[in-house]
Amino acid sequence: ELDGFIMNRMQGALLEEAFRLVAGGYASVEDVDVGIREGLALRWSFMGPFETIDLNAPGGVRDYVERYQSIYSNIFPQMRHRVDWAGEVLQTVESERRRRLPQERLLDRQVWRDRRLMALAAHKKKADEEFGK
Repeated sequence: ELDGFIMNRMQGALLEEAFRLVAGGYASVEDVDVGIREGLALRWSFMGPFETIDLNAPGGVRDYVERYQSIYSNIFPQMRHRVDWAGEVLQTVESERRRRLPQERLLDRQVWRDRRLMALAAHKKKADEEFGK
């Protein structure tokens, strides 16, 4: 048995790497947000990680693994060291986020987020009807 549900575990893995990139000075908080928002999130809003890689190589998932596993295998050893999210990096993340969104505007932005999620859900439903799942 494993702790957490699929979504929690996947989000945790992504957040761990996001904190690691910021803590190591490899990326800013905004760099990470943009990279996900304008990259993976676009695909992942209507297909999962396995379908994504299945479609990202001409020969499907097996072709993807044969082409790219070695690249990821070189990255994975760098990902073994855990980052203390509550450590120094938290100050960096919070500081960057508060510069972009002051504390007093959090509620407004949460409402904005919820409206965008509802619009995205409606769009996905319409697209599913038009193009199939």
